[in-house]
Amino acid sequence: MSEPKALDSVLRELAPQVLGVLVRRYGQFDAAEDAVQEALLAAAVQWPREGTPANPRAWLISVATRRLVDEFRSDSARRRREAADVDATVSGDVSDRDDTLALLFLCAHPSLSPPSQLALTLRAVGGLTTAEIAAAFLVPETTMAQRISRAKQTIRKSGHDFPPPAPGSERAERLRVVRQVLYLIFNEGYTASGGPELQRAELTGEAIRLTRMLRELVPGDHETAGLLALMLLTDARRAARTTANGELVPLDRQDRALWSKERITEGVALVSATLGRGALGPYQVQAAIAALHDEAPDDAGTDWRQILALYEVLEKISPGPIVTLNRAVAVARTQGPLAGLAAIADLAGDERMTGNHRLAAVRAHLLDQAGFAEEAREAYLEAARLTTSAPEQRYLTSRAVLTSR
Repeated sequence: MSEPKALDSVLRELAPQVLGVLVRRYGQFDAAEDAVQEALLAAAVQWPREGTPANPRAWLISVATRRLVDEFRSDSARRRREAADVDATVSGDVSDRDDTLALLFLCAHPSLSPPSQLALTLRAVGGLTTAEIAAAFLVPETTMAQRISRAKQTIRKSGHDFPPPAPGSERAERLRVVRQVLYLIFNEGYTASGGPELQRAELTGEAIRLTRMLRELVPGDHETAGLLALMLLTDARRAARTTANGELVPLDRQDRALWSKERITEGVALVSATLGRGALGPYQVQAAIAALHDEAPDDAGTDWRQILALYEVLEKISPGPIVTLNRAVAVARTQGPLAGLAAIADLAGDERMTGNHRLAAVRAHLLDQAGFAEEAREAYLEAARLTTSAPEQRYLTSRAVLTSR
């Protein structure tokens, strides 16, 4: 590993810890986050030239605190109090307490919209720059900057909820939101919602890194372990999902030799260690489904009956149109395409699926398998119109052409 990459890794790991300390002490998220970014920049410039300090975390906390206090000193009424605070910090008052979990809870603040939660988590905990986040979500940097700024303003108005919620229903709910945010980050990286590329490895990688961090912070939480397993088992197929030219390759046609055995092994071990050892959650069930796919020697050898049984469990504990859609695929593989079409018949009237290309794509696939060529072609073209992903558009259009022959 090169030195710049090693330094970057250290700074990304320490960034949320430093920010958590400042937010806990001063309660001003936006000002604290700016100060931490300045400290990280200073470290990136000075450490390669002067050497990494003996206690990098303490160094960053001290520098960030000085930057924050300099900002506060513009308000003369608080000058004396803030000067005392910084003197205490710089003199060695640096606790080993890790506030990363509290910071994750803060970024998943219930008053924030899901897009703001995603952006703020990637910025504050992931350490990504505004430009990097904007590029990942295919929006102008100014737009993303405004979104992050509004999120910070919302937190400032709502209060900063440190320390984390006490064990109980509130903490469980906030942890659920944190997991969902990380899951959405992963999904956006695994299948980008728009743009020329099917996948964004920087987002899937960041989601996995943050979920590993979360698991270390809540080691007894089986759903967090299930989420990590799901990400690993899904990301294991990344290299086989596109051709060298970036064209989409469906699961049943992927070269499984390209799948990551290391990630599959780790993911399966996590599933085996957690499944059935506590309250069953949706991420654990999805991870078990992913494990069945990954461990099958080929598409024909996939245990679709067991996958269907797991989707039926998932539909009971976490019902939703996407779960129903995925279950219908398993129904089609075990009972035939007509049965699969019957399973999705009611989804056309579900407003949550309005404008979702996946319903049209699955319907097209099942119609194609059932021999209804013209209906399949129209459904493929509808799906192609609805998606904003260029690789998906090309794949669905090509399927429409092949079906009409």
